[in-house]
Amino acid sequence: MSDTIRRLANGSSYTVLQEKLDNLRRNYNLNTCDSNLGRICELIELTSKVQGQLFTAMSLTASEGGTYGGVDTLKSRLLPWLGSGFTASSAGVTSDTSLSLLQESVEKDRKIAQLEAELRLSKDDLDNTVDNLRLSREESKKYKRQVDELGDFERQVRFLRDEISNLRGEKEILQNSLRRARSVSPSRARSPSPSRRIPLSPLISPTHAELTNSIRHSRLVARFNDLYAIDRLDMQDRLRRFVDDDEMVKRILFIATCESFHVAKMAYRSFRLRARRLLSPIHTGPGELEDAVNDYIVRNLDLHDLESSVDSVIRSMNVNPKISFPPECDFSLLSPFIREVCRVAYAMQALEPPLDVPLATDGELFSDAKYRRSYDSEYSAPLVAYHIWPTLMEGDCPLIKGEACTRRGALSSPRRSRSPSPLRSSSRLSRSSLSRDRGRSTSRGRY
Repeated sequence: MSDTIRRLANGSSYTVLQEKLDNLRRNYNLNTCDSNLGRICELIELTSKVQGQLFTAMSLTASEGGTYGGVDTLKSRLLPWLGSGFTASSAGVTSDTSLSLLQESVEKDRKIAQLEAELRLSKDDLDNTVDNLRLSREESKKYKRQVDELGDFERQVRFLRDEISNLRGEKEILQNSLRRARSVSPSRARSPSPSRRIPLSPLISPTHAELTNSIRHSRLVARFNDLYAIDRLDMQDRLRRFVDDDEMVKRILFIATCESFHVAKMAYRSFRLRARRLLSPIHTGPGELEDAVNDYIVRNLDLHDLESSVDSVIRSMNVNPKISFPPECDFSLLSPFIREVCRVAYAMQALEPPLDVPLATDGELFSDAKYRRSYDSEYSAPLVAYHIWPTLMEGDCPLIKGEACTRRGALSSPRRSRSPSPLRSSSRLSRSSLSRDRGRSTSRGRY
C-alpha cells in the first residue's frame, strides 16, 4: 500500500488537476464549446484515474486490517456516498470541505516550491558573499604589499636624511678646520725669530671615512638586526616550501650568513690591495696612505661585485657536508638574502674597528655572552646542537648576541668550519697554519 500512496504523492496528480482547472477557468471564454467540453472530460478522466488509484490503496489498506478490517468506516462513509451518486455528504464532509482540502494541498505545494526558490536564491547570495570575501582578502594582501613598499620608501627617506646630516657635519668640521688654519697662519708670519722656528705638524683635516664612521656603524648595526628579524624569517618561510626539516632550514641560513661574511671579507681585502696599488704612485697628501685608501674604499663601496660574491657563497654551500637541498632546487633560491648579507658584511669591513662574526662549531660550549637560547632549546644542556644566527663582534667584544639551540647529547663535530676572520686570530695561530688558512681563503674568495 505504501508504494501506491508514494506513487500517488510523487505524481502530483492533484497539482496537475488544479493547474488544468485554472487553465480552463482562464481560457473558458476564449475557447469553443467543444474545446471546453474536451478539457472537462480530460479532468474527469484524470479524476477517475486518481480515484482508481485511491480505491486500490483503500483495498490494500482494508486487506491489511484482516477480514473485517475497516468495515465500519466503509459502511459509514463510502457506501452512503456511492449510493447517492458520488454527491451525498457523509460524516460531516461536504464538497466544499473536499475542495478546501484540495486547495490547501495546492497551496502547500506552492509554498514548498516558493521555499525551494528562496533557498536557491539564498545559496546564490551565499556564493556571492564568499566571492566578495575572497576579493576582500586579495585586496587586503594588496594593501599589505603597499604598506611594505611604503615602509621601504620611509627607510630610504631616513637613509637620505642621515646622509644629509652627515654631509652637514662634514661641512661644519671642514669650516672649523679652515678657521683654525687661518688663525695659525698669521702667527707664523709674525714670528720674531726666524732662526728659532718651532717645527709644527701639518694641519690634517679628518677624512670622509673618519667623519662618517659612527653614522655608518649605527646604520649597519640596525641593518644587521633587520636581517635577523625580517629577512631571515622571510627566507625561512620560502625555504619551508622545499625543505621539511626546520632544523635544516635554520642551518642553511646560518651557513649562508657565515659564508657571506667570509666571502665579503675576502673581496674587501682584494679591493683594498688594488686600491693601495692604485693610490701609492699618486699619493702626495698630508695624511698617510692607509687613510687615503680607507677614504677611497668608503667613497666607492658600490664598486663591490655583489654577483661574484653571491656565486662564491653558493659554490661554498654546494660542497658543505652539513646541509642539503632538494634535487629539484638549488641554493640560488637564497640569492636575494645572500646578496644583502654580502653587502652589509662588506660595508662592515670598512668601519674602524671592523665588525665581524666569530668562529662557530656544532658541539661547542654554549656562551651566554655570545648567544641566546632558542625557544626549543634544552636550557640545562651545556653544548650547542646547532647555530641559528651568528654573533656580531666588534674586536673581541660581542656587540649583538646570536642565537643557538642547545640539546643534551650534542657532540663536538670533527670537522671544524672555516674561520670567518683568519687575520684577526693570527696572534693565536702558528705561522704555518696561518699561511695555509690564507691560501685556502684566497682561493675561495677570488672573483
